[in-house]
Amino acid sequence: MQRSTLRIIGNKAVLNIRERMCETAEELLASDQFRMVLNSCLENLKSKNSPLLEIFSNCEFDEESVNDLLKTLTFLVKYESNVVPHISEKSKTFLADLDNLTNFVEYMYDYWRHFDRFIINDSDGDRLDKRPYRTFNETIEQLTHLIRTVYRHIQENITGSHPNVYRQVPAGAEMAVISLPKEIAYVGEKYKKLNNIPVIRQMLIYPPLVIQQPMNKRTGHFKRIQVNPIDLVELNSNEWICYPAKVGKLLVMVYFHLDFFDLGFSMCNLFQLADDADLQKKPDALFIYGVPGNTLDGLAEYSTVFCDDQENGIFVGAIPNRPEFGYFGYLKKMILTLHNSIVMKSGNMPFHGAMVKILLQGNKEATILMMGDTGAGKSETLEAFRVLAEKHIRQLTIIADDMGSIELDSKGYPIGFGTEIGAFLRLDDLQPGYAFGHLDRSIIMNPSQVNARIVFPVTKFETLIQGHKIDYILYANNYEEIDNEHPVIERFSYAEWYLDICSEGAGMSQGTST
Repeated sequence: MQRSTLRIIGNKAVLNIRERMCETAEELLASDQFRMVLNSCLENLKSKNSPLLEIFSNCEFDEESVNDLLKTLTFLVKYESNVVPHISEKSKTFLADLDNLTNFVEYMYDYWRHFDRFIINDSDGDRLDKRPYRTFNETIEQLTHLIRTVYRHIQENITGSHPNVYRQVPAGAEMAVISLPKEIAYVGEKYKKLNNIPVIRQMLIYPPLVIQQPMNKRTGHFKRIQVNPIDLVELNSNEWICYPAKVGKLLVMVYFHLDFFDLGFSMCNLFQLADDADLQKKPDALFIYGVPGNTLDGLAEYSTVFCDDQENGIFVGAIPNRPEFGYFGYLKKMILTLHNSIVMKSGNMPFHGAMVKILLQGNKEATILMMGDTGAGKSETLEAFRVLAEKHIRQLTIIADDMGSIELDSKGYPIGFGTEIGAFLRLDDLQPGYAFGHLDRSIIMNPSQVNARIVFPVTKFETLIQGHKIDYILYANNYEEIDNEHPVIERFSYAEWYLDICSEGAGMSQGTST
């Protein structure tokens, strides 16, 4: 990666750091990164013909006048507004209307904070991953403090007063990662080109985070094809990063493009980040999220495809880099599709459902698996257990929220495993107030739209891969009205009945996919 670069892509600002951070206000205001944000802010104001541009003569700015504005802001960090004109004659123009200058500084501060902001700490050569807490303190914490301090000093020196209430809003980055290139134990020469892509080793997030996805639902299905997507793509290490996800017992290397950084980083709340020991093993699958151009078009009805590379023992999935695929559900479902394909190939059975271990008062214990189609109410049933049976339950342990697998032990009993440490839920389906109880660790997506989602951790990785004997299996039926012929709970009297219902796949759509 390049040395300390800032890239603004849509509503995302990505800061790549390969050297020390700015430590003083003068360094911050003199940096290329600050100038980029300032120029972007001014162009934004110009597009709206904003009266805030009246800080410039005739509301027009050029490189020279922007330089003068930067010098004025730099002086205002240390000196009050009535002193600055004696230091710089050209500052008088900007200080002619202090109220408007105050509003401009406030607008620019908010303009920077309206971006989804990410820091990438490139650890190649420095091994920052060996001292992550110190690294995060020296980058994201320092940047947050510095930006807030500069903003407050400038405002106080313009107005000549101090605020009575200080709000410690996040002013630096909302997510930060430490990454470095790693030699992954791929089989097959074609995969070696992926080893120059930085792999995430640690992450830091400031929840609650609110992310605006380009889309709020999935369309189509994922198709297995004979063409290997890895043969069709070349990944630029400056534009891609890898999240090594532990999906149940499997290792899936997820490579995602800069345009999808916000969604890719959100995986930390859903899938366990692999450690160094995991990365010594051959990956079971890889997923390329954000393939450029029309590379995948025509390979199947929908451009969401995957391939079983039997020669090299790995599954490969791919999704294009287009706004219509900018939805976290594509990321999650492709990863789980790869997982399920591998599980079936191994002779075991994946399930689409929620699994929970319930310990009742009186020490009665049971593990329950609730299966059903998308939107049938599996996760919501877990929520109902929590709310309605709270007095009767000593402990409720979530093993799987959406997907898992079943194996048979030596005695032929079904043993269940989960895949995800988190849940990706519709806000509308949760008990009022439940989501607020998890805000301190949540990522919220498109909160003002239909199918608004929340992603938050619900279980430990050690719990989901432990293996739990399944005592009861429930099938979620949300498409039949309850009556005399359709009781609340109906027992399947023979296996073929259940198999027929599963084959039909009936369900009442929640509008989460089409």
